[in-house]
Amino acid sequence: MISPVLTPAELRAAVDKLPRARLAHLPTPLEEVPRFSAKIGGGVRVFVKRDDCTGLLLGGNKARHNEFLLGDAVDQGCDMFVWGAGVQSNNCRQTAAGCAKLGLECRLYLSRAHHKTEPQGNLLLDYLVGAHVEFTDAAIGPELNTLLASKADEYRRAGRKPYFWNPPRVVPLSAVSYALCVAEIAEQLTGMGLKPDALYVSSAGATGAGVALGKTVLGLNCPARLICPMHWPWDIPTRMADDANAAAERLGLPHRLTAKDIDADEGYVAPGYGLASPAGREALQLLATNEAILLDHVYTAKAMAALIADVRAGKYPAGSVLVFIHTGGIPVIFAEPQSVLGV
Repeated sequence: MISPVLTPAELRAAVDKLPRARLAHLPTPLEEVPRFSAKIGGGVRVFVKRDDCTGLLLGGNKARHNEFLLGDAVDQGCDMFVWGAGVQSNNCRQTAAGCAKLGLECRLYLSRAHHKTEPQGNLLLDYLVGAHVEFTDAAIGPELNTLLASKADEYRRAGRKPYFWNPPRVVPLSAVSYALCVAEIAEQLTGMGLKPDALYVSSAGATGAGVALGKTVLGLNCPARLICPMHWPWDIPTRMADDANAAAERLGLPHRLTAKDIDADEGYVAPGYGLASPAGREALQLLATNEAILLDHVYTAKAMAALIADVRAGKYPAGSVLVFIHTGGIPVIFAEPQSVLGV
């Protein structure tokens, strides 16, 4: 059976059945960047979906995620969040901000990895909105997930009602928010008389799963290039397809994806997660000096480097419309200026 193509309004109606906390400034702008486009060549038209402008403590993709995660938490009667990632986590920064707005306690367990623990960048903002921070040597991924589940159990036994980073629940809900983002993009381009020839975003998880789902549900006949910022100890396309399908199931939609539908590119991770690359620095510099739009060296600069490389390789004919979804992450550049500048 061929699944139906939905309009943005029909997708929005399906999403409206879910609990939601309105936290983000939506819709975000879709901004053409002609000087940048001219610099990279190929005659393409590049548009930036400004999800660095979502609000909720300096913007980013997690503002969209948290509308559904915090909505789910409130719907379940939770009174606290048990969350974690790296010291300079954008996810934790925006989750802490959402908790502050809704009056929920936020407990963050932050993996040190190679990061300093001085209050700078995202970590400074965590403290300013009242998050309780503990540092850990647990590695991001399964090890940290196990720690968060254990901490949540401790709080539950103490009589609290924690909401925690439980991937089977929270990742599909987060993905829903980026299916909606694709609907925004489709509507904005339609208003300009345009259709996308490609979508680009930095993701190896929920955001990318949502973009892939949104593209499928809305019948957009273009690639969705999901540029992975890290390697995971599982097959990323398979996991993202599973998460997209779980999101579709939550929405009561018949659409299903397979790993073959997921264009997850792990070729831009080097020299490692959280570490700047030369191509990423070039992308950051080109967008900043020509359009006054900032990228971060951890996520968005590497994804933009992929777009630049594809254009320079002649992947798209002149006149193609390429949409770059800017997922934010700007606070980290103030914590790691040497990495940003390569000095």
